[in-house]
Amino acid sequence: MIVDDPIVLSEVTAAFGRYEQALVSNDVHELDRLFWNDGRTLRFGATENLFGYDQIQQFRAQRPGQGLARDVVERAVTTFGNDMASTAIVFRRTGERRLGRQTQCWVRTPQGWRVVAAHVSWMDSGTPPSIR
Repeated sequence: MIVDDPIVLSEVTAAFGRYEQALVSNDVHELDRLFWNDGRTLRFGATENLFGYDQIQQFRAQRPGQGLARDVVERAVTTFGNDMASTAIVFRRTGERRLGRQTQCWVRTPQGWRVVAAHVSWMDSGTPPSIR
C-alpha cells in the first residue's frame, strides 16, 4: 500500500478544501454532497451524535448560518492507497479563545471523495496541540 501518493493526496486535499469552504460559507448543498449518502455515515459534533446521512442532512438544514468563520491552526491529510484518507485540523472560530478539532475519514466512491465519518470537539486550552 502506498501512503500519500502525490496524485491521491492532491485529490483529497482539494476535496477537503471544498468541504472547508462550504462549511464556512454555509453551502449546505455542497456539504451534503461531500458526505457519503448512506445510513452508515457518522458525524459526531460538539453537541450532537448523528447516525446516517439523513440525520446529518437534517442537522445541516437546521444549523444557523452565522458565526461559522474559522481559522485553521494546523492541518494533516494522509492517504492510504488509492481509496482511503484521513484528515484532521485544529481550528479557532473567529472571536473564540478555545480550539476546536475536526477529524474525518474519506473514501473514494463512484461519485468521488466522500466523508464517511467525522468528529468535531472543543478543547478548553488555548494552546494548539500538535497533530503531527
